[in-house]
Amino acid sequence: MGAGPRQVREAGPAQPGQREHGALAGRWARGRRMADAALFEFLHTEMVAELWAHHSDPGPGGQKMSLSVLEGMGFRVGQALGERLPQETLAFREELDVLKFLCKDLWVAVFQKQMDSLRTNHQGTYVLQDNSFPLLIRMAAGLQYLEEAPKFLAFTCGLLRGALSTLGIKSLVTASVASLPTCKFQVVIQKT
Repeated sequence: MGAGPRQVREAGPAQPGQREHGALAGRWARGRRMADAALFEFLHTEMVAELWAHHSDPGPGGQKMSLSVLEGMGFRVGQALGERLPQETLAFREELDVLKFLCKDLWVAVFQKQMDSLRTNHQGTYVLQDNSFPLLIRMAAGLQYLEEAPKFLAFTCGLLRGALSTLGIKSLVTASVASLPTCKFQVVIQKT
């Protein structure tokens, strides 16, 4: 009952079915990321719409309340994202390294793209710019939507502040829009 010689197959070109499967898996992963982004965008739009419907006071008080609620929701999500970071990520030495991490890794995780630029005055103020912010792209068709932009940025301001908080940095985050869909997030580090 002896075993015959083992057949060893050389690694050659992939079989047609294998190549198609790999390409299909790649397309599926891209499609899934696009679906995740679309679901997040729809969810965010509905959160904004629902808050504005419940706090429909057109005065500054009602709007301020809605912006505060959205920012608070973003803060909690940012904290949760920060808590899920690998432990070696939490050992940044410099503030600037933390902000670079947010602009690259965190932004890709949430918006499937990196932030376009990061500037600092080296005194605790950072400006993060996204030239095609995903939550503003659909509004970019008309200048009349410019005044609506702040309510679509409050959640993200909270998200950034929450992630920074988890990384041990207390901050104040504000956003501004001069032309759609470009936005700037100003992060002011609060020294203790």
